[in-house]
Amino acid sequence: VQLQASGGGLVQSGGSLRLSCQASGSIWRIDFMAWYRRAPGKERELVARISKEGGTRYADSVKGRFTIFRDNAGNTLTLQMNSLKPEDTAVYYCNANQLFGATSWGQGTLVTVSS
Repeated sequence: VQLQASGGGLVQSGGSLRLSCQASGSIWRIDFMAWYRRAPGKERELVARISKEGGTRYADSVKGRFTIFRDNAGNTLTLQMNSLKPEDTAVYYCNANQLFGATSWGQGTLVTVSS
């Protein structure tokens, strides 16, 4: 499975951005998908994840502001980010966990939130 992320950019505090991740290849293998982020000087953290059945989980820091969803075909993952804060500044990575233990990562897309 290959992942191509897009949608990052510069936005003012309180603004919105939408990140997309297009999956290709053996999509049928994908179990759940997720967005992670790595802020400068910090470790990578889980932002949100969604199962094949549509169940979601969010980091406490983004609950109520971010929404993760997948299209019915399961090959496009989206992260809608609202009410962005400077502390959301990070490189965001999409992730696909697959059957049989494999995992794929997108190339990362930079989100910068100015105060």
